[in-house]
Amino acid sequence: MAGAIASRMSFSSLKRKQPKTFTVRIVTMDAEMEFNCEMKWKGKDLFDLVCRTLGLRETWFFGLQYTIKDTVAWLKMDKKVLDHDVSKEEPVTFHFLAKFYPENAEEELVQESTQHLFFLQVKKQILEEKIYCPPEASVLLASYAVQAKYGDYDPSLHKLGFLAQEELLPKRVINLYQMTPEMWEERITAWYAGHRGRARDEAEMEYLKIAQDLEMYGVNYFAIRNKKGTELLLGVDALGLHIYDPENRLTPKISFPWNEIRNISYSDKEFTIKPLDKKIDVFKFNSSKLRVNKLILQLCIGNHDLFMRRRKADSLEVQQMKTQAREEKARKQMERQRLAREKQMREEAERTRDELERRLLQMKEEATMANEALMRSEETADLLAEKAQITEEEAKLLAQKAAEAEQEMQRIKATAIRTEEEKRLMEQKVLEAEVLALKMAEESERRAKEADQLKQDLQEAREAERRAKQKLLEIATKPTYPPVNPIPAPMPPDIPSFNLIGDSLSFDFKDTDMKRLSMEIEKEKVEYMEKSKHLQEQLNELKTEIEALKLKERETALDILHNENSDRGGTSSKHNTIKKPQAQGRRPICI
Repeated sequence: MAGAIASRMSFSSLKRKQPKTFTVRIVTMDAEMEFNCEMKWKGKDLFDLVCRTLGLRETWFFGLQYTIKDTVAWLKMDKKVLDHDVSKEEPVTFHFLAKFYPENAEEELVQESTQHLFFLQVKKQILEEKIYCPPEASVLLASYAVQAKYGDYDPSLHKLGFLAQEELLPKRVINLYQMTPEMWEERITAWYAGHRGRARDEAEMEYLKIAQDLEMYGVNYFAIRNKKGTELLLGVDALGLHIYDPENRLTPKISFPWNEIRNISYSDKEFTIKPLDKKIDVFKFNSSKLRVNKLILQLCIGNHDLFMRRRKADSLEVQQMKTQAREEKARKQMERQRLAREKQMREEAERTRDELERRLLQMKEEATMANEALMRSEETADLLAEKAQITEEEAKLLAQKAAEAEQEMQRIKATAIRTEEEKRLMEQKVLEAEVLALKMAEESERRAKEADQLKQDLQEAREAERRAKQKLLEIATKPTYPPVNPIPAPMPPDIPSFNLIGDSLSFDFKDTDMKRLSMEIEKEKVEYMEKSKHLQEQLNELKTEIEALKLKERETALDILHNENSDRGGTSSKHNTIKKPQAQGRRPICI
């Protein structure tokens, strides 16, 4: 009895100790995950768990997003998860997304996984037209997306129609031109073929480097009203705050760089921006909801912190991450070089094999022809020998008949009768016999010459047979060629070696390799700058090429605004746009 009571008490205490949990679903740009969270967990606990699961270290760019009554909100790190205004129906769903954007993706995004998440998010925003992208730039971005997914272009694999199921261009761009899917694919593939040699992470970074110069990239827009009640848009991004006309999200009417803002605050629905220069009026506006003001303030604080952080020396953690990224990039570059060498050696081996097979086939054909020539020579020799024998026998027979004719003539002369008639007849017979004997002698001589000629032909045929046999022997005794799979060349002494044993990685990296890698990176930068000079020209060529197929009546308001900016020679980078108000001098803000 005492044991049963103790068991029940132990079970009850164990049951009390087990924490209560709830299920959370996390949706990333390319996956979904579910976690069991404790009721007491704060936003930071859940966020850290997601980052650890994804292997993500650049956590400052990201957040967990949810929706409150059609308004976007972000999970607060210092507040319990269930204390947020989220659905209590399990699983509770959050979207793991980039909350803040870098000023320069190439310099700031260190981890490949971070780059990939940004690439997927920006690509989706462009395709969903949350970021305006000109048609010609859309084609270029699509080509880098194809490079990231399919690798190097291979005409034997990537035939017309391989992009038929891919979503690569905004529907606005497709509808704007009288072009078939095949025509779009042809133009995308033309760019895609020029990206040979770029790995997935490199293609995705090229995509981001182009996308970050789009006017709407990384901007969060909010509907506001100024003191006069005029409807405006507030844009918050990595560079500062921007005020837009609701009909023009591309070009701000005025901008406030973060380093020129002294204070940002809100009271109820009124939001206040105080410039650092006290001579400039304070800018106030109202939003529709209090929670929108809270969201604006969150984004302002986070973007301002990152803005200041970028202008300070990297922390130890970031320095370590960049060092690891450089080493990883070097390792991957060495691996790509090794694979390229192996591919080249394999192709050379295949070419050598094909050449050997071709030579072997040629030798077989030559041997067959030699055998046939030998057989023909043997047959000819046999025929000539037989014919010579027959001719020789015929000559002997003719010689015998000539001798008999001579004997007959002598006998006729000896037995000639005395009479004149008999004498005449005898003379006639003698004459006929002499003519016959002469003919027989001539025929015998001709047959003898023919026999001599046949003997000479027989000798030549046997000589041809001997040469054919000699050639066949030479073909059979030719030296063999080198093996099909040549021994790989030894690795150059200046290339670092690495061995992968089980789960351990041993990597030897020399200083000379880092110097060489630095020189290669600098060379790549110079090459990229040279290419960028021609990039706009190439985009303009594509724009001119497809301009004749444009349907003007289908242009959107943003298309028209973009074209007007281009015609006026407007800047293509919003990094330049924010500098304009600074160059205009200090003046009161009137919007």
